[in-house]
Amino acid sequence: MRIGILQADAVIEQFQSVHGNYPGMIAGILGSAATELNLDVEFRNYDVEHGIYPDATDECDAYVITGSKKSVYDDEPWIAALKEYTCELHQEEKKLVGLCFGHQLVAEALGGKTLGADVGWCVGIHESEVIQSQWFMSDEELDPFTLIVSHKDQVIQLPEGAQLLASAEQCPNSMYSVGDHILTMQGHPEFTREYSRDLMEMRREILGVETYSEGVASLAKPLKKNIIARWIIRFMKGKPATE
Repeated sequence: MRIGILQADAVIEQFQSVHGNYPGMIAGILGSAATELNLDVEFRNYDVEHGIYPDATDECDAYVITGSKKSVYDDEPWIAALKEYTCELHQEEKKLVGLCFGHQLVAEALGGKTLGADVGWCVGIHESEVIQSQWFMSDEELDPFTLIVSHKDQVIQLPEGAQLLASAEQCPNSMYSVGDHILTMQGHPEFTREYSRDLMEMRREILGVETYSEGVASLAKPLKKNIIARWIIRFMKGKPATE
């Protein structure tokens, strides 16, 4: 299976030597999950922030839209172009996964709404409760799950036809699906605790004392990103054939 990473941002240069870049993070966590599930995968990266796209949508079997420091409602040509491409993938029912910014962009592209949240920044490890289980979730994995988050915008209205899959206390629409071809989440399965800590340190003044302190303290909580990575790979592979 070939997975295309639609890169909407880059890790800041001073962090790349330690943490790598977003395509590498995503390939790492999803590649490990694919290995656990005995599935061969390869990755291709497309720098959509700078206008680089696949020559054709069938160049990959599935796509991932990364996070970004930008907001999906920013008036920038590359964001508008990515929304158009998202609509194209949706029309063709290509497998598509959105992470953080990607989660929000898919919602906006398909008629939902994203705004700055009243709660402000959400950072660190947050817990979500599964509202509606799906075929790609194993029964033993249906306890509340945890992911690292880093966002101040949220999806406040799901797109038409979307199904809410999970909800968090500070982010009610934390995971949703559209049909059998779109899966999005506000959290970052690709982030490590170390990268999250460095991001919070960099944004310490922006976050404020309370949010920063609570975010850093939360990094001691259990993290279930490997479970979510397996969900993503199973989802991309598709439903098992029925007897």
